[in-house]
Amino acid sequence: MTCRSITRLFSSDLAVDLGTANTLVYVQGKGIVLNEPSLVALNTQSGEVLAVGAEAKAMVGRTPRNLVAIRPLRDGVIADFTAAERMLSYFIKKSHNRRVLVHPRIVIGVPSGTTEVEKRAVLDAAHRAKASAVFLVEQPLAAALGAGLPIAEPTANMVVDLGGGTTDIAVLSLAGVVYSRSVRVGGNVMDEAIVDYVKRHHGLLIGESTAERIKMTIGSAEALDEPAVLEVKGRDLVSGLPKRITLSDKEIRAAIQEPVATIVDAVRTALERIPPELSADLSEKGLILTGGGAMLKKLDHRLSSATGLPITLANEPLSSVVNGTGQMLSDFKLLRKVSLN
Repeated sequence: MTCRSITRLFSSDLAVDLGTANTLVYVQGKGIVLNEPSLVALNTQSGEVLAVGAEAKAMVGRTPRNLVAIRPLRDGVIADFTAAERMLSYFIKKSHNRRVLVHPRIVIGVPSGTTEVEKRAVLDAAHRAKASAVFLVEQPLAAALGAGLPIAEPTANMVVDLGGGTTDIAVLSLAGVVYSRSVRVGGNVMDEAIVDYVKRHHGLLIGESTAERIKMTIGSAEALDEPAVLEVKGRDLVSGLPKRITLSDKEIRAAIQEPVATIVDAVRTALERIPPELSADLSEKGLILTGGGAMLKKLDHRLSSATGLPITLANEPLSSVVNGTGQMLSDFKLLRKVSLN
């Protein structure tokens, strides 16, 4: 198949990073055309989908009793099949300017260690969303490609992709996965830990959007160079009235200590289990961090201290996976080699 025929074959097709927190869509020739929360707002009485993505997120915490905003994916895999199908259909149409008769081929990134049942759920949801063909690839491999790593060379490349629901760790060589592990700890678990901490230590109830803002603003894996504080608002659990408190970076570091430690331990375990020859490569090259969770302040320092390796943050950590899957749209030979199905 010539390069021209490949380009024509995939001209209207999509690469999708179907994440627990956000879904990104890449169209060949256009780049990333969509980046929205993986959320669906449903009417619980009629079952009608009222909003998807950014519109659904705007409803979180503000919906009437008969409306609920749900996440179709949990821990990186589909938890609500019907909602996932409807969300995918919406994103496909939106990516193609809402053209109804588009039946694209889709490349979808999935976490390492995804079971056959979980793969089938993703495939079925995509096909029901009118995809003509679906290719599944491991997210860390796509992230490495999107981050610019030479994955086809006979040397080790290590990537740690920190998403909303999972952290994927993989060591790659010759366009293959030598070692991979997925731990179901990511940004969402950190958000939940912050919600729980504020509730237990301050008697204040906050929403997940507020917790995410706290994490992004003053959250860190190690002590910051300069202490930071943030004022947040929520509902007092005793009086039921709105209340403001001030949180410190030290408190938030304590709140997310456990999930951060789990990620660090998983990386150390990966390094202990790979062949010695690849370990020698990594001692010089180090590893690269991708995904939204990689932007946690001082996480690179924490990992470097724990492993003794140089740590690099990808130039575009949030879009590394979708950029990698997007590159596969124009490299069918590579896609067939790395496809899980």
